[in-house]
Formats: sequence, C-alpha cells, structure tokens
Amino acid sequence: MQIAYFAGGCFWCVEAIFQRIEGVTKLTSGYCNGNTVDPTYQDICTGTTEHAEVVKIEFDESKVSFKILLNVFFETHDPTTLNQQGNDRGTQYRSAIFYTNDEQQSQAIDMINQMSDKVVTQVTKLDVFYSAENYHQNYFNDNSSQSYCQMLIALKLAKYFKQ
Repeated sequence: MQIAYFAGGCFWCVEAIFQRIEGVTKLTSGYCNGNTVDPTYQDICTGTTEHAEVVKIEFDESKVSFKILLNVFFETHDPTTLNQQGNDRGTQYRSAIFYTNDEQQSQAIDMINQMSDKVVTQVTKLDVFYSAENYHQNYFNDNSSQSYCQMLIALKLAKYFKQ
C-alpha cells in the first residue's frame, strides 16, 4: 500500500472523485502542514492556520499508480487558480501535492513541468496530517442530495467519468 496527499479545493470534491478510482482502498479528508496543532474546520476557515484541505489517499499500487492518481488530480481541478477552486476561496483551498518520498516529489514535479507555466500547484513535503471531523468523511456519498453536492460535486463527477 502507498499513500498520497492531494489538495485540490474542497476536500469533499477531491474525496468523491478518488472514491471512484479502482485501486484506491481508503480515503480520509483532513488538513495538512499548518501552524495549528489539531485544527478544526472552524480554525481552517479563518485562513490563518496555513493548513490545506487535503485528502489522504491509500492505494494499492499493483492496481493504480501514483502517476495515474496525479493525472486524475490534475484533470479534476484547476491547478492554475491560486488559493481558489470555483467559489471556494482561501489558502486552505490551494492546489498542492504533499509528497511522502522522493519518487512522489519527482513524479509530481515532472508532470507539472510538462504542463502550462500557469500551474500554481505546490509540491511540498508532508509535515503533518490531521483527520477532519467525522461529518467531513464520505461527505458526498452520505449527503448527495445536499445543494452543494448537487451543484458542484455531482456535476464534476459526471463530467470526469463521462470522458
């Protein structure tokens, strides 16, 4: 098993996409690399903690590679908008890859170098990960009729998996 940490805006959206990728075995929404110990969602929303909303992705690399996960990551959010995805604005919504080893770092940088020079995705070593509150876990699957889920997440899923 391997682990990847991706921040691509609201973690509910990122989680919903990766839950549907074969080889992904477990997802945990949470917060990475900030200056507050054991932050809460309310802390993160102030924009002062420096944490990013992330999804911790545990995957079976015999079924899906880190490179494929990187492709999914870049295809399902806008890596050219600084600290924003759609209407979600703030440093907690930045585009970032938090690597755990040299190979992940290298693959992420190589992929970004092949993309537009407008990409603002950060590639940063994972320092610390905190799981988000329970109500953030499996959010879309548990709340798919909620308006945010219908207007944003369901459309994003339909668009990506229609390809």
